[in-house]
Amino acid sequence: MNDKQAFNKGTRDGVPIALGYLAVSFSLGIAAKNSGLSAPLASLASLLCLASAGEFAGFTLISAGAGYLEMAVMEFVINVRYLLMSCSLSQKVPEDTSLPKRLLLGMTLTDEIFAISSATPEKLNVYYSYGALAIAAPAWALGTGLGVVMGNILPANVVSALSVALYGMFLAIIIPPARGNRIILVLVIISMLSSLIFTYVPPLSAIEPGFRIILLTVAISGGAAVIAPIGPNDSKRPDRKVSDNYNGA
Repeated sequence: MNDKQAFNKGTRDGVPIALGYLAVSFSLGIAAKNSGLSAPLASLASLLCLASAGEFAGFTLISAGAGYLEMAVMEFVINVRYLLMSCSLSQKVPEDTSLPKRLLLGMTLTDEIFAISSATPEKLNVYYSYGALAIAAPAWALGTGLGVVMGNILPANVVSALSVALYGMFLAIIIPPARGNRIILVLVIISMLSSLIFTYVPPLSAIEPGFRIILLTVAISGGAAVIAPIGPNDSKRPDRKVSDNYNGA
């Protein structure tokens, strides 16, 4: 698959992500409006940040009159999980991929784009991720801007219902690989149960959400790597080739 084909495929696979982003970012636009941001500024923030939790925290801090240093620290803590995603994808791209392309790949990382990029067979052509971002990022920014303009007009229950789209999108990403590989299925179940425990059981629930994600990611993926390591030739085995059962979000 050449770069153009990879980009086009990424664009196609990114359509469901874009639709989910368009709906979910409505509520983000409401938070931006409450912080005093105009629609263009809120859209620009979404286009540059591409992180819902980070943006919600940022808009909240703006409303509270926080300083730049406090905001920078908070954004780092919340978004530091993307370092783990970058490290993971760095092992999947071809070795001859240039540094500028790798840096741009890091900019494409959202939870959903990381998921579909990780599920591609064999090595990752970075243009696949670029294609997904090319359609998902404008939808995220557009939804935020529309949320500023229209969010407060819509009934609260409608805005709440729109946010469910993101969870449905996550299910569409994880179910096909889980059906094709029992190890992934077990890891998904363990991840959900662990996240539930860390969310509601004190004192674990006191851990900041960003660090919580990092701790669970390292612990669960590290345990899986020890118990069921994947060798250099395992991608050719039918039971390891999970991506063959995955056709995009």
